[in-house]
Amino acid sequence: MAEAVDLRGGVVEFRLLGAVAVVAAGGTGGELRLGPERRRSLLAVLLLHRGRAVPLARLAGALWADGPPANARAAVQSQVSRLRALLAGHGADRYGVRLETVGDGYCLRLPAAALDLERFRTLTAGAGGAAGAAGREPAAALAVLEEALALWHGPALAGTAGSPLLDAWRQTLEDNRLDAVELLAEQHLRLGRPERAAELLRAERAAHPLRESLAAGLVLALHAAGRPAEALACYRHTHDALAARLGVDPGAALRAAHAYVRHGAPAAPAAPAAAPAAGPTAGPTAGPLPVEDADPPAAPLLAPPPPRGFHGREDELARLDEVLSPGREWPIALVTGPAGVGKTALALHWAHRQGERFPGGVLFADLGRFGDRPDRELGEVLGEFLIALGVPPRELPAEAAARAARYEQLTRTRRVLVVVDDARESARVRPLLPAGAGSAVLVTSRHRLPGLIATELARPVPLAVLGPEQSAGLLARVLGPERIAADPAAARELAELCGGLPLALRITAAKAAADPQRALAALAGRLRDERRRLGHLAADELSVTSALRLSHEQLPPTAARLFRALGLHPGPLVDTRSAAALADLEHHAAAEALEQLAATHLVDWAGPEEYVLHDLVWLYARQLAAAVDPSERAAALGRLADRYLRTGLAADAAVAPDSPPCCEPPAAGRHPCPEPEFTGAVQALRWLGAHRETLGRVIAAAAPERAWQLVLTQWPLIVRRTRDGWVPQLRFALAAAVASGHPDGESQVRALLGWVLFAEERLAEAADCLAPAPGLADRAGSPVGRAVALVNLAAVQAARGETTAADRGLAEALETALAAENRRTVTLALHHRAHHLLATGRPRPALEQALRGLELADERTPFAHRVRLHTACGEALAALGRHPEARSRLLLALGEAERRGEDRDTAEVLRSLARAEGAAGRVGAAIGHWQQAERLSPR
Repeated sequence: MAEAVDLRGGVVEFRLLGAVAVVAAGGTGGELRLGPERRRSLLAVLLLHRGRAVPLARLAGALWADGPPANARAAVQSQVSRLRALLAGHGADRYGVRLETVGDGYCLRLPAAALDLERFRTLTAGAGGAAGAAGREPAAALAVLEEALALWHGPALAGTAGSPLLDAWRQTLEDNRLDAVELLAEQHLRLGRPERAAELLRAERAAHPLRESLAAGLVLALHAAGRPAEALACYRHTHDALAARLGVDPGAALRAAHAYVRHGAPAAPAAPAAAPAAGPTAGPTAGPLPVEDADPPAAPLLAPPPPRGFHGREDELARLDEVLSPGREWPIALVTGPAGVGKTALALHWAHRQGERFPGGVLFADLGRFGDRPDRELGEVLGEFLIALGVPPRELPAEAAARAARYEQLTRTRRVLVVVDDARESARVRPLLPAGAGSAVLVTSRHRLPGLIATELARPVPLAVLGPEQSAGLLARVLGPERIAADPAAARELAELCGGLPLALRITAAKAAADPQRALAALAGRLRDERRRLGHLAADELSVTSALRLSHEQLPPTAARLFRALGLHPGPLVDTRSAAALADLEHHAAAEALEQLAATHLVDWAGPEEYVLHDLVWLYARQLAAAVDPSERAAALGRLADRYLRTGLAADAAVAPDSPPCCEPPAAGRHPCPEPEFTGAVQALRWLGAHRETLGRVIAAAAPERAWQLVLTQWPLIVRRTRDGWVPQLRFALAAAVASGHPDGESQVRALLGWVLFAEERLAEAADCLAPAPGLADRAGSPVGRAVALVNLAAVQAARGETTAADRGLAEALETALAAENRRTVTLALHHRAHHLLATGRPRPALEQALRGLELADERTPFAHRVRLHTACGEALAALGRHPEARSRLLLALGEAERRGEDRDTAEVLRSLARAEGAAGRVGAAIGHWQQAERLSPR
């Protein structure tokens, strides 16, 4: 490992293309010690999203291969703090490098030139433009590509976690590298260096034997080098590998390269050829490539022209190849997805690419169910099919049933491909199914069409929105790589703002292409405004709003009403209980309506009783909700706040069954929904964590009385994640409690806020916040609230060195809790008192207090109290020199913590055990315990 250096002496360089690293002076300086794999992984994810906020939950998902643990949030925050300190300590901020907290996430800002991946993208995009510019020498593109590939120092993201997110990025970056290698080989071919091209591609093909573009390029390079036998052998090897490992035939590009060699075409010319429209993602070319012979269709191609600029969808195309492959007994594919996702484009692209396999022809029917025009009559569609199959118009049967019978007769002996677009009902598709073996059917619909799956064994091919790379690729197909390379950050933002919806991406690209003088950043700035985004996503007859409106208007009344109500929900993730509250429906009615919305892809299933709306769909629902009467909106939001309050109180009760609720539950509504049944503390805490962001938005819109109550229901999560940015929300709750004139609520909020401020070491603020809390609890007649406030205030006083005041406060808290006969609060006061006595050098009375607490503890005592009482006993025994007893007691505490699976508590016990073992002279054991604690919960 290189020595750590001060970056203030050189230019900062961040590396992802190889081992994740930070180096100085363009690589000539030293390398920072980034630390463990998890910190490298964190840095990698932030760099991959350079300049954009990454939610903490997404970071957590990337740092653990088997999914984040219960303490993931605290662990991520700890790693962020260490990374921030590392960068700040080496002066990285002087070069525009800042690690910022943004909402519930983090953003790493740095100049594009400081990141090797950004330089690679810029160079390869420029090389694509240079390769395709008329009159330009390929040597210019070659030099740029060699510079780009020199940035790679091994496999991308080396040294990071094997999580699904990072593995996906590894594959994407490797694909980008291979794209550049293929384009580099193409430039060698254009310069008359086929041997060099073959050398490049052969090395890569050995590592990627199933990448067809590599094989196609190698076939062409070997042929151009005068080695046709090796070229044909390369094709055959790839053909066999695809068949054996994937069960598919080679695609069009590899088949064309094979045909080019097989037909004995001359060697590739050295003169430059036009670069493909896709830029650096296209494979090598070497002159015109004839396709293999195919039987001419007996029927005309009724399908519209193939979609221009089609990009991506490799997985879905492969799925269609599989479902509609020759020899399948029931080759029917059902492409489903939301409005504007590109179902028709996918179907037409596949039909034109594979149509030659169907000598009987390709028949296309747009049923028009989701257009503005009326439904098409079945007889009309069958008439078009019959004419295409050779029936003279004057001989067409008059009745639809007779036309269906004639169609069945004609398709018994022909192999045809039937494309049925925009179908809503299975019954309208069945009469269009061909009767003969070897035919295939490709259906698109916004509906799932379960009847077609059940009775005709149609194979679903769901179509989702595009990912970031495919979205950017689609923009590049329309605008050209040069426009994208001029401002790649703005292009990525445009793709994000369009939510990966192909219709939105095409409209955006069309507007940018129509105004080449306008920077992409300006277009992104217009889309950034959520209130006007849908208005900007319209061009002539194309409109995202229109597409969504047609889906909404054709919903049943209850589902349509619920969809409008979802526009009032504070986030795109909604469960059935929240939906029922918003729309004032019975739980079962809301569940049924959500299923109807899911069937039309206006929502997507996200988990048990949970659904999610695409960002643009959510914006459309919010537009509809804005037109609802203000009093109805207020009533709906009030019902939603009540629903979250009831569920939050149920979660609190699961965490602390013997603790009094923070407030009274709201009265049952007109349509009360059953609250979720939490099986225990772990499940309840998981629910509180998962709904924290949504709950925060509900709190912001709630009336003051509800706002402070909703905040307090999160107390089990707050006390476990004190350093998790709770202060702004707790201050909001404090203002709400004061405004509603509720002393008990104010006391509870002050106690919780003071504890969080104490955990953040903001001691003066914590003392000011906590000072009035005991008196407020007295006014409200809450002895338990008074005891808790006194404990928290004593902790702050002890930290400020006010030992006498802390002693007095803890004694009063214990006396108050005993008088209230609240065992939970008694054990709370005792374990705090024991630890305070230990911290002030009084181990013997500390041992007495801890043992007293354990005598009172039973199965209803919170496990955290029991763990901390056992730990205090162990630490006191160690301080008294009773080492075997100390070890025994601390191992008891460790077992208790491990059984509950709380990593933070387990780590704290391990640290106490390490100190006790060190005091006993067992240095090796002490080091082992300390290392294990750091792995569980780094400080």
